[in-house]
Amino acid sequence: MSIYDFSVKTIDGNSSDLNSYRNKVLLIVNVASRCGFTPQYEELESLYRKLKTRGLEILAFPCNQFGKQEPGSNSDIQTFCETRYQISFPIFSKIEVNGPQAHPLYQFLKGEKKGLLGSEKIKWNFTKFLIDRNGKVVRRFSPFTTPKSLEPAVEALL
Repeated sequence: MSIYDFSVKTIDGNSSDLNSYRNKVLLIVNVASRCGFTPQYEELESLYRKLKTRGLEILAFPCNQFGKQEPGSNSDIQTFCETRYQISFPIFSKIEVNGPQAHPLYQFLKGEKKGLLGSEKIKWNFTKFLIDRNGKVVRRFSPFTTPKSLEPAVEALL
C-alpha cells in the first residue's frame, strides 16, 4: 500500500484520488481555523507559492478533534482560508485523524511515521507529514515545526 492508493473528498465534496499527485513532493497537514497554530497557513501558502513549480503540493485536511477548533462547515472553512490567508493549495473535506473514525489516509500516515515516543496518535492541529516523489512517508513533524523551517527538508526531495 502507498499514499497513491487513497481517495479523499475535496472541500466541495468531490472524490479525488491521491494518485493524481504521483511524482510530486507532498506535505500533508491537519488544519484548523481557530487554533493557536492557524497563522501557519501564511507560511504554508508562502512555501507552496515558492516551490509549487518545482513539484511541491500541500494537502490540507481540516479536523475538529482538537479543542473543537474547526467547528465550521466545509464551505465556512473554504471561505476562511481563501479570504483570510488567500490559500491556493488544495483543502479537503473535514476528517477525523484519530480514533475509530480516523480517515484511512491518516491511519496509513500514522502507521508509517510514528510520533514522539513511538505514538501513532496525532497530538494536535498542524501535524505535518512529508512524502517523497515515490509516495514514501519520509518524516513527521510536530505542530511546533513551522512550515518555513521545513523548507530545507522539502527542497532536498524536489
